[in-house]
Amino acid sequence: MARDQVVETVVRNWAPRFISNGVPLFDYQEVTDSLEAWDDWCAAWSARAAEHEAAGHAALDAGRTITAGQYFQTAAVIYHFAKFVFVHDMDQLRPAHEKALACHALALPHIRPSGTRVEIPYEGGLLYGNLRKPNGTARLPVVIMCMGLDSAKEEMGTNEVHFLDRGIATLAFDGPGQGEAEYDLAMRPDYEAVVAAVADFVETRDDLNGNRIGLWGVSFGGYYAPRAAAFEKRIKACIAISGSFDFGTLWGDRHGLSQEVFRVRSHSANWEEAKVAAKAFNLAGVAEKITCPLLVVGGENDPITPPDNQRQLAATASGSTELLMIERGNHCVNNQRHRYSPQSADWMAAHLDA
Repeated sequence: MARDQVVETVVRNWAPRFISNGVPLFDYQEVTDSLEAWDDWCAAWSARAAEHEAAGHAALDAGRTITAGQYFQTAAVIYHFAKFVFVHDMDQLRPAHEKALACHALALPHIRPSGTRVEIPYEGGLLYGNLRKPNGTARLPVVIMCMGLDSAKEEMGTNEVHFLDRGIATLAFDGPGQGEAEYDLAMRPDYEAVVAAVADFVETRDDLNGNRIGLWGVSFGGYYAPRAAAFEKRIKACIAISGSFDFGTLWGDRHGLSQEVFRVRSHSANWEEAKVAAKAFNLAGVAEKITCPLLVVGGENDPITPPDNQRQLAATASGSTELLMIERGNHCVNNQRHRYSPQSADWMAAHLDA
């Protein structure tokens, strides 16, 4: 079978991400083996997600709520990957996204621990997040989770669990240019304004401890999180995974699909405008202001955000900083998550006194 170049690029770069974030291996192999044209991607994955969704409804009707939650959570992740970089066809992308949201909403009450969809006031409007809490009634420490260029809060289940197991609540949210906010709000480089709104929300809740807030970011979120930590001093500790130090310098090295995703989600009219916008996502003159404990994680074989970006961040930050570079690790080290996810959760738990 002769695949087109876009399908080859997606499969080559993101296979470990699909599996580590909850797509069953058999589903991944069968769907990707069946695909030749990128135009068929969203429909093929949506059809597979619908099978898990139907199984979830059957389990729910039978009163098997835990099983239903697991099926709905898997369906949500697969619907997300149906749409995640499919920006050339919004008529397919948006219905798949709506199904991801609906399935995740069905999953939240039944997964363990359960979760709640929350609304976060932001500049006269709302951002949306998923709040999950470990058992207990105390005012819990919380990790705010920053998404990447093409990720969304419905993808975060396997990342959340490590913090939840250690007594830390998780608040994964869609910021400007991401998930539910990608249509109306453009990506913004000054992400401290976004995290400040989320921290304000945390402080309104009796079940969360506004004095014990951690920040976690993956991929583009690996830029957003340290950027926010440089200015938002309510952040007690920050984890940055595979983020860029100066995104503008990577523009010429990134494959066309990621460039187009950035163009669309930065609300740039064309590639030249997007190239200018990309230069604003730069930690030069900013990373020095990071004084909270910082853990920087990267993969030595990352083809998307080369490891020198993580080394530069770790060398520039002013506070207590640790650098964890994984040999043979790919982008976000999704091919070896066991080598950093539990360890980084331990690190965060220690800094939040969890």
